[in-house]
Amino acid sequence: MNKTETIRDFYKIKVNYIPENLDKEMGHFNVFKLEDFLPRYTSEIPYSRKDFFKISLIIGKNRANYADKTIEIDKQAILFANPQIPYNWEYLEDEQAGYFCVFTEEFFNQFGKIKDYPVFKPGGNPIFFLDDEDLVRIKGIFLRIIDEINSDYAYKYDLIRALVVELIHTAQKLQPAPITQSNQNAYTRIASIFMELLERQFPIESLGQQVSFRSPVDYANQLSLHVNYLNRALKETVGKTTSQLIGERIAQEAKSLLKHSDWNISEIGYSLGFEEAPHFVNFFKKYTQLTPNSFRAAQA
Repeated sequence: MNKTETIRDFYKIKVNYIPENLDKEMGHFNVFKLEDFLPRYTSEIPYSRKDFFKISLIIGKNRANYADKTIEIDKQAILFANPQIPYNWEYLEDEQAGYFCVFTEEFFNQFGKIKDYPVFKPGGNPIFFLDDEDLVRIKGIFLRIIDEINSDYAYKYDLIRALVVELIHTAQKLQPAPITQSNQNAYTRIASIFMELLERQFPIESLGQQVSFRSPVDYANQLSLHVNYLNRALKETVGKTTSQLIGERIAQEAKSLLKHSDWNISEIGYSLGFEEAPHFVNFFKKYTQLTPNSFRAAQA
């Protein structure tokens, strides 16, 4: 899986310019025509995670894959992509059209939590099929967003936020696209996404940082899978259980922090998800046969 695509990467690689307001405290928003980006893509966009939100109106025959799910789009659909769920996209025909907008979480911070909407939650279905009447309605909202972003109205971004929320509510009234479960490469894809989720939590670089996902259930929830299914996929592809992989990676990070930081044992344990220092000590001994203090002393 490719590294996380940041909003700056998006502009640098796909738009060829960096907007002056990209790093504003109030967040960032922009909207584009899909056709302007198609020549830069191959027929299949590889799996990637982004650090921004994206809403796409896609007109054309396509296929979307995420976790063990595949969705076939024969005509037109709207896709809600959030930074937690990596996915890939396959264009199944040359004729493609539509619009998409990109925005950071900070763009909505003072107006509510964008992640609380069902279309952006990990366990939800982020793709909705559109009939011709739905298409006219959704396309109309995108055109209004384009008109506003090109206007001189002093409060245009407040209005754009309202239009984005209208997009969300319009889609949430529709039926989610039907899912095809478990295609041939599902286990490999699941393992790849899991490992990327795991690695994204590291390195721990400050005392205020703490791992977000600590248990197999945490990862299964992020992938919208049953924990047993995730475990089976990893056993088939990697040869280890979910718990083993998580434990080994946390132990690896613990060694690095013990060796390269001056944090005390409680601080290191907390950053790795252990509320109590004795729990961290027992965990570390399980994986290294040493206490954290003994390991640190041996590195001196």
